[in-house]
Amino acid sequence: MTHIDKILEGKVIDALRRVHDPEIPVNIYDLGLIYELKIDSESNVYIKMTLTTPNCPVAEDMPGNVHDEVKSVDGVKDVKVELTFEPPWDKEMISEAALLELGLL
Repeated sequence: MTHIDKILEGKVIDALRRVHDPEIPVNIYDLGLIYELKIDSESNVYIKMTLTTPNCPVAEDMPGNVHDEVKSVDGVKDVKVELTFEPPWDKEMISEAALLELGLL
């Protein structure tokens, strides 16, 4: 990964951290909802993500919110967001920083 790619990846991660799960007051990146993040040589971004539960009240809106937030990043050409429920999300996927934020550490 080149220096430019790493900078763009950092900006995309920052954008993902601006999207929050409505049920848990933590961003989706630190919650562990992002399973895969790829950026190709043409600055197209692919994100595979999940939700805390398939019955999540924002199931219809969240992929679009993620798409729009990442698409707004300077340098991103296009964004594809894929929603999956395999493997199911688990509290073990929450980052240490998010656990601290939630008061669970």
